[in-house]
Amino acid sequence: MSQIHTLTMPKWGLSMTEGRVDTWLKHEGDEISKGDEVLDVETDKISSSVEAPFSGVLRRQVAKPDETLPVGALLAVVVEGEVEEAEIDAVVQRFQAEFVAQGGADQTQGPEPQKAEVAGRLLRWFELGEGGTPLVLVHGFAGDLNNWLFNHPALAAERRVIAVDLPGHGESAKALRQGSLDELSETVLVLLDHLEIPHAHLAGHSMGGAVCLNLARLAPQRVTSLSLVASAGLGEAINGAYLQSFVAATHRNALKPAMLQLFADPGLVTRQMLEDMLKFKRLEGVDEALRQLGAALAEGDLQRHDLRGVLGQHPALVIWGAEDAIIPAAHAQGLEAEVLVIAGVGHMVQMEAAEQVNQAMVEFLRAH
Repeated sequence: MSQIHTLTMPKWGLSMTEGRVDTWLKHEGDEISKGDEVLDVETDKISSSVEAPFSGVLRRQVAKPDETLPVGALLAVVVEGEVEEAEIDAVVQRFQAEFVAQGGADQTQGPEPQKAEVAGRLLRWFELGEGGTPLVLVHGFAGDLNNWLFNHPALAAERRVIAVDLPGHGESAKALRQGSLDELSETVLVLLDHLEIPHAHLAGHSMGGAVCLNLARLAPQRVTSLSLVASAGLGEAINGAYLQSFVAATHRNALKPAMLQLFADPGLVTRQMLEDMLKFKRLEGVDEALRQLGAALAEGDLQRHDLRGVLGQHPALVIWGAEDAIIPAAHAQGLEAEVLVIAGVGHMVQMEAAEQVNQAMVEFLRAH
């Protein structure tokens, strides 16, 4: 029996409304297996590949290179079995006639990040999902809650999930009091208090992993489990040259070499990503905050406590990209934790291998 499938513009996170077709990786007439990368799409956040959720033959490329299309728009037609071109024409015409792009009032009714004065400091956070033991997502150095763009919706399918902007980052207050790991961890704790969450699962990327580990050291009774993604605090080796070059960069050509170290795939470092990062770095107070934190990381603030020892006290999942050029994946060895090292990806593993990270975290959280 023949089956006609429509491949559409995906929605990678709630803030995505459209994508630009970059390059077709498969051509008309090519056999496609479920999970194959069919084309590259660029959004205002990142470039990524659209994977086929079905198998068949790519019979029609509807979207053209450099075309910008809304989420849900028709990209291609994939067919299992034999069908006439006229049948494909009819499917395309019907789809285009019935398709209505999401936008306008619909976009403004979705969840929005929240801001509040918490313990004397402005904090921003973003909540999705409900029920279960909540999960808190903590970004890394110079990141923000959007670092979890490809993970937050999938993780929120089964529980309440809160992504936070740490002090000095995103749209939270920029001034740091000490610039220490304790200050960052205590900020997450006071947010939990503000949200009346007695205990939570914690997930942290890079510096955010160290924040979660340290929070578990400071208040073990508040932590249900730890999910650590390319985490700092599990070994002494950190790419200090990256930190120095990132903090010092004031224009795109200086920033790009540093940003390229974050990803195994250099194509993910887009012009828009660089522009967004430069805008953030130019905000008042950001430069001083990053210098404080960079100095603390470089001077061993992460090694002042036995954060590896914390893992024995809580269920823990550790995820790393095998090609991490910032914090080596070797730090994952010998830990009291479930460990997943993903080949072919770098430090931003939750972006480069979002599907694998999401699956591993969902299964881990279900078990704990």
